[in-house]
Amino acid sequence: MAEITAALVKDLRERTGAGMMDCKKALVDNDGSIEAAIDWLRKKGLSAAAKKSGRVAAEGLVGVASVPAKAAMVEVNSETDFVSRNEAFQNFVMEVAKVVLHVGDDLAVINAAPFPGTGRTVADELVHLVATIGENMNIRRAKVLSVPQGAVASYVHQSLKPGLGKIGVLVAVEGDSEMSVLEILGKQVGMHIAATRPEALDTDSVDPAALEREKAVLSDQARASGKPEAIIEKMVEGRIRKYYEEVVLLEQVWVHDGESRVRAVVKKAGAKLGGFARFHLGEGIEKNVGDFAAEVAATAGISAPPAA
Repeated sequence: MAEITAALVKDLRERTGAGMMDCKKALVDNDGSIEAAIDWLRKKGLSAAAKKSGRVAAEGLVGVASVPAKAAMVEVNSETDFVSRNEAFQNFVMEVAKVVLHVGDDLAVINAAPFPGTGRTVADELVHLVATIGENMNIRRAKVLSVPQGAVASYVHQSLKPGLGKIGVLVAVEGDSEMSVLEILGKQVGMHIAATRPEALDTDSVDPAALEREKAVLSDQARASGKPEAIIEKMVEGRIRKYYEEVVLLEQVWVHDGESRVRAVVKKAGAKLGGFARFHLGEGIEKNVGDFAAEVAATAGISAPPAA
């Protein structure tokens, strides 16, 4: 029987992301063959992967990929932040971003697309990753932006490595200015968007339902003052302008100088913004930390601490 060395176990762990004891058992059961052990782990993990699919995945990474005049962004979730530092997971996110760049941002199409260099689809590769790393994961959302003339700039905040981080922004900048000017502007706008979280590009793009809710709230607040309806109408108009300054990108104050409007900055550069996308990792996902902590405690054979 082949000798199962620590170096062999380490190599298998790095290649699969599986736990140390699982890697050792896989090697023992397969006479030290790395490739056979990888298959063994996959077969063992595939049945376990289904059990993990119901667990909340709100961590992970946002990945960005780009070519001239086009860029793609994807959010891939995992259960713990620890996984975001796993090289296999990072590589998966980057490769999926590249797939999105070529096939578009429809999740069904992405999952059915070939995953580079494996002979598997993206969906099958994700199942493989769940099996080897041992956490539930999912591709949550994706976005592609392109321009007929100009640049699609990207900005990644809290970046672990180029193109991977916790907040990702794409900005479509249209115009016939020098490409370097458009790219610099796009990067600056991306940083602004990461900080200010705008909801719409311009006033025409504001969600009508959200606008009506805001008007209703502001009207009720104004009426509480007891002023005449004509005055109330003007008060609401003024407050709606303030609302636009908070949620509309082009109406916001430019964070880089604290006084200009984004609209004026873009115009001065001889450009036009064609759209943007902002992914904040885990945004809107209800996390259930307690259940996962209890599961870890149970696995370790200890009592979970009482809920606060």
